[in-house]
Amino acid sequence: MPQELQAVLDLMPDEHRETVAGRQFWPGHLGGPQHGSQGCEVVAVVSGIGKVAAATTATLLLQRFGVDGLLFTGVAGGLGEGVKVGDMVVAQRFVQHDMDASPLFPRHEVPGYGQAHFDTHPEWTHALAQASQHTLDDLPTWLSADTVAAFHLQGAKVHQGLIASGDRFVATSAESDALRLALPDALAVEMEGAAVAQVCHDFGVPFAAVRTVSDRADDSAHVDFGRFVADVAARYSAQVVLAALAALSQPNAT
Repeated sequence: MPQELQAVLDLMPDEHRETVAGRQFWPGHLGGPQHGSQGCEVVAVVSGIGKVAAATTATLLLQRFGVDGLLFTGVAGGLGEGVKVGDMVVAQRFVQHDMDASPLFPRHEVPGYGQAHFDTHPEWTHALAQASQHTLDDLPTWLSADTVAAFHLQGAKVHQGLIASGDRFVATSAESDALRLALPDALAVEMEGAAVAQVCHDFGVPFAAVRTVSDRADDSAHVDFGRFVADVAARYSAQVVLAALAALSQPNAT
């Protein structure tokens, strides 16, 4: 989301804009001594909504900018039991819930790959999970008490596992129930991650992703989405990315 991008750009002292394929990329450095790290060379960009847009953005990052790996943040609808608004879901693997080339291939399997799931990078995922937990542990120090109370963020948790992606916004109980039946292990649903995971698989580069749960992907969704993204998700993203890059930039990190 643009609000998430701006929160990251606010931590970059030297970013500059480059426009490629209608997208605004922001190369620069993130972190530095003021943030407890040496600073990392990064390129920040909004992925775009949907699998095709995200795949194009990921490919440009890899081909045009030559990045060494991708960290993806964003919001998602909660599917798994106990996954509530304000929790964070760190992906260990992705699946396209709307991929169905049956009867030629099993449902969800991506033709030509012989697999339905695309794993994230273990070390990068571990760093992202630790950064996410650290962010939630420090919640009272960087998020106002009013915001915590408004969105019932007390006791927010980090979950790890499967995230489902598809080209539709899931917002009814019927849809979310169908997803839980088809993919009982899925913790959350969104619209981009599986495409980025597949691109990174193709290029052989590390990929890790975290999603902030903005709703339960059903009829109970009543959160002020705009306020949630601006006041919670964007700030989660900035804190998590900063902490994860600091960990990954250590000499013994992958």
